[in-house]
Amino acid sequence: MLSQATASISERMSPAPSASRGRRALRWVAVLLVVVLLHWIAAQWVERHRSISQPLEPDHAPVQVALLKPERVEQAPANTALQPAAPAHRAPARKPAEHVLTITRPEARHAVTAAPVADSAPASAASETTSAVSPASSTGAAATATASAASGIGNAGASQGVKFSVPPSGDLQYDTFYNGVRNQPGTIHWTSDGHTYEMVVAVPLPFVGTFTYASHGHVDAFGIAPDQYIEKRGRRADDVTIFNRTDRQIAFTRTPTTLALPDGAQDRFSMVMQLASLVRGDPAAYQPGVTREFYVADNDSGEIWPIETIGDESVRIPGGYVEARHFMRLPRREGDRRRIDVWLAPSLGWLPARLVQTEPNGTQIELRWRGSVATPGSDSDDTANPSAPSDGPGGAIEKP
Repeated sequence: MLSQATASISERMSPAPSASRGRRALRWVAVLLVVVLLHWIAAQWVERHRSISQPLEPDHAPVQVALLKPERVEQAPANTALQPAAPAHRAPARKPAEHVLTITRPEARHAVTAAPVADSAPASAASETTSAVSPASSTGAAATATASAASGIGNAGASQGVKFSVPPSGDLQYDTFYNGVRNQPGTIHWTSDGHTYEMVVAVPLPFVGTFTYASHGHVDAFGIAPDQYIEKRGRRADDVTIFNRTDRQIAFTRTPTTLALPDGAQDRFSMVMQLASLVRGDPAAYQPGVTREFYVADNDSGEIWPIETIGDESVRIPGGYVEARHFMRLPRREGDRRRIDVWLAPSLGWLPARLVQTEPNGTQIELRWRGSVATPGSDSDDTANPSAPSDGPGGAIEKP
């Protein structure tokens, strides 16, 4: 009797099988919902952080305004195209820039070649310039008028060209990203005295080593002129591209192929500084849609790169944003998926604030400015002092 009573009580106290299964199912549903919620939160976090490192897409493709091709450059005095002709008595006091280059269009070359003629006949040119600007003073009129005539002819030639100003020297540090994942900081070393230059880009990559791209050369009649481009990827042997100016050929260590050396030819990274020099010389000329062509030699081949101006954008950097002008390499042929985006910042002397290279397989390597080892000079009208910091609009970093 006692055992039967105990069994009866235990049966009454134990839950029904259906109720137990229901509670178990509810627990599994709750666990499933928690897992789904955690996955959704993780996906949102990855998407948000990955979108920061992706190139900014323009809202719409801008209409092409102009197609610019490499042209000859001429050295000119400082601020020649920016300032009106000064009175005769002020001409000797003007300071020339260290280096300002001016692209001369084909139709304007006769104006440049006419300069020696004016120098050979200073007396007649002096009288014409003196009468056009202001009445000459009685003392020192001949010498002053001769200087004014030469300055006036220089202004005429420069006003028809596109200015070209080499960016100031500087060592810049960049945050580097490989497919959106932050790596160790990279650097861009740039130095130039207006006659020669050196550029070294170092990008550390995980499990591979540091990728180093070095370009050095000089400044010639067409701007930046590389003599040698060296590409080193991790532990691999160097790939060297040689620009032989004597034989006008481009040679490679990676292949026995040689190419003709056209005027204005660049390597992959000197092209960035050639573009920066052109934009720094005349920022207003590079409006959205303006496209400039560059002949670029890689480590085994060469081809035309069309670089299009996208427009001014805000680039996110540590501590805020910096205003920069966005340029993008257009597809070179049908199915070309490789893309290069460059953002040049006025507050950095038009040096790069951000670079993104997208490979055909979708791999992205990005550099984003984080600071300067030696602060480069910012953009200003006084090109004779390229290391002076910018106090004008756009020179400061905006806080978010």
